[in-house]
Amino acid sequence: MILFQDVSEVPADFGPTVIAIGKFDGVHAGHRALIEKMLVDAASTEARTVAVTFDRNPLAIVAPERVPRSLVGMTQKVELLGRTGIDAALMLRFDEDLASEEAEAFVRRVIVAGLRAQRVLVGSDFRFGRGGAGDVALLRRMGQELGFAVEEVADVASAEDGRRVSSTWIRELLDAGDVERAAKLLGRYPAVTGEVVHGLKRGRELGYPTANLSPEAEGYVPADGVYAGWLIEHAPEGVLRSGVRYPAAISVGTNPTFDDVEVPQVEAYVIDETDLDLYGRRVAVEFVARIRGMVAFEGVDKLIEQMADDVARARLALTEATSGR
Repeated sequence: MILFQDVSEVPADFGPTVIAIGKFDGVHAGHRALIEKMLVDAASTEARTVAVTFDRNPLAIVAPERVPRSLVGMTQKVELLGRTGIDAALMLRFDEDLASEEAEAFVRRVIVAGLRAQRVLVGSDFRFGRGGAGDVALLRRMGQELGFAVEEVADVASAEDGRRVSSTWIRELLDAGDVERAAKLLGRYPAVTGEVVHGLKRGRELGYPTANLSPEAEGYVPADGVYAGWLIEHAPEGVLRSGVRYPAAISVGTNPTFDDVEVPQVEAYVIDETDLDLYGRRVAVEFVARIRGMVAFEGVDKLIEQMADDVARARLALTEATSGR
């Protein structure tokens, strides 16, 4: 997948294109339905497929008091979009200039002049342009004038209760520690990605050395607790190539037994590995199942006993997940 970070980077002969526009926070099942429809629409033509998105939630500029925490960072979003099979992504910088651009000007500059779009796909709640004045109806009117078709792709909803799949719903699930249901809506395990940094080394002292992720790690950290999951070591050449995948017992929280960690942290113990050196390496930590909540224990012996049980339960949960049970 080619990544463009400004429409001026798109070569003049790149089009024609079929494009899908959206925030794509999480690249969840609803987003992928939009992208997959774009791929199908372009399959019988010479058009290239492009996801048009933004480097941040537009609310960060237009209403910062209402902006939610993102499900994925920009690097994660690029990687996830790259897995869909599209030809390119246009990651527009959402700043004051873009926020104040009139909807009609955006269409002419990005969709028509920049991407030479033949077809534009958007979700049902799509709004764009200054003050959110642009909508699907405006796109259709301009498409008739400027020579592109517009399709509004229906929402993806849960078969169980009919609720629309959304980033808001996924955040609610992660805040409750329900990583298993969140994974169903995402179509993948929820994950955080970042550099392994030095911690207090307490896990090593207790017999369970952990890889501590930097506080600047990308991704939505679920509720405090202990989880079964995977630690994936990225190859040194770059973050888009994955290396070794390890089973892990993961702790999220502030270590209430010792009460000496000020902010919640993600620590992953790679099961059956005691000499693994990942310091300075970029890794992804995927959350597969929640084992328990975070509690304080009366003494180190009780904590070590619980950690042994956590590891055993994490091992079982990962075995069941990989066997399809």
